[in-house]
Amino acid sequence: MNPEKRQAAARLDNRIIASLIPPGSRVLDLGCGEGDLLDLLVREKGVIASGVEIDEEAIYRCVEKGLSVSRLDIDSGLDDYPDGFFDYVIFNQVLEQVIHPRQALLQGFRVGRRVIVGFPNFCHWPLRFRILFRGRVPVGPALPYEWYDSPNLHFLSVKDFLDFCGREGLTVESRFFLAGVRRVRFLPNLRARKAILGLSRS
Repeated sequence: MNPEKRQAAARLDNRIIASLIPPGSRVLDLGCGEGDLLDLLVREKGVIASGVEIDEEAIYRCVEKGLSVSRLDIDSGLDDYPDGFFDYVIFNQVLEQVIHPRQALLQGFRVGRRVIVGFPNFCHWPLRFRILFRGRVPVGPALPYEWYDSPNLHFLSVKDFLDFCGREGLTVESRFFLAGVRRVRFLPNLRARKAILGLSRS
């Protein structure tokens, strides 16, 4: 995927997530990067925004935008937040990079009423094709790294995550499956590059 298409896809991710969050909500964005999503939510939804990021350069970009961001490790940095403090906790393209994703999600539900998760689908058909016919770890839009420099620690599919939600008693309130800038409505585990799910816990 060329840089222009990648940026368009990222903007679509942000728009979809923003559509799930009511105006004025209290939001925590985990792994917020340079704050593009938080900035959108503040400007267009008037949210009370907080971010968590570990990369110092990204934090500087957030501060330049006037955003409140803490330098914390998601795996160990949420203990300082009180129970139920946020309306929404966002894990967008970051859950696959934490050491303990289940624990991170449980912490997300501890500090927030609802959780939004976005992740790359590692069972997208081109990735399957490359493993089957080339016998190599795939590199593509959903996995744009060589095996030796990937930040991803976990490789999940749409089906894996939906099964996980069922086992953990999580309700999927909204679901969006995407291939670039197109929405996928049929066979998402095969055809979608990424998923965005809105979750609640009974």
